[in-house]
Amino acid sequence: MINRKWISDLVEPRKEGTFFRAYDYLMIVAIIIGTVPLLYREQIKLFWYFDIISGAIYLVDYLLRWITCDLRSDKPKWKAFLLYPFTPMAILDLLSILPTFNLLAPAYKLTKAMRLLKILRFTRIVYYIGPLDIFVTVIKKQWKLLMAVLLVAFFVILITAIVIFQSEHEIDPVTGEYIFKNFYDAFYWATITLATVGYGDLYPVSNLGKTLSIISSLFGIATIALPSSIITAGYMQELNRRMKTKKGEPEGKTETENEIQDNFINH
Repeated sequence: MINRKWISDLVEPRKEGTFFRAYDYLMIVAIIIGTVPLLYREQIKLFWYFDIISGAIYLVDYLLRWITCDLRSDKPKWKAFLLYPFTPMAILDLLSILPTFNLLAPAYKLTKAMRLLKILRFTRIVYYIGPLDIFVTVIKKQWKLLMAVLLVAFFVILITAIVIFQSEHEIDPVTGEYIFKNFYDAFYWATITLATVGYGDLYPVSNLGKTLSIISSLFGIATIALPSSIITAGYMQELNRRMKTKKGEPEGKTETENEIQDNFINH
């Protein structure tokens, strides 16, 4: 007899067992076929079936998670049922289901925009693929460090944009307007320069502006390398931790992780 505990285990990603693995594969297929129609401008009848099948599977999964949410929560049973629809993942699941059934509005333009909500289903697929799940876990654990880096990058971009906007007064000979017509243009230029992308659609022509571009690019190399090293180190640590857990060895933070946290959080 199927009980709620078995259902709860079924909807949990990467559980050992034939049925559990088959359910994981079913959800991955449902996510993929549900987003295939977004790759084409013209919709054919087959895509309509893709939407219905994918949406139905996702709706069943949502309901199964809801009726067993108390088994995966430390809250009282009634409170777990009441709060589950308001959890972040449940909200994302519901939003990704709505485009299939067109529950918000029948207007064509609105419906077409709503179809993009199906992209949110990919937030669920990370839990069915181990390496992606490790990556998400690292982001959760190191979010303070990553936010610190992002804040530094934001202020560097902001300062660079202000300086270039106030110092670059050259006129574009083609349009007869300023190269940086407004602050948004300057902020956009500072962002792509710090990211070392350099599309070439906006660029300074004065010596001061060119010098600022060089400095910003150098800062960009360091800014991009820093979060990459944090994520890479965290990924290896989390991978080692999971391997030790499988072997039954005690868990614990490595010296590298402690050093990173001391350097970036405490100081």
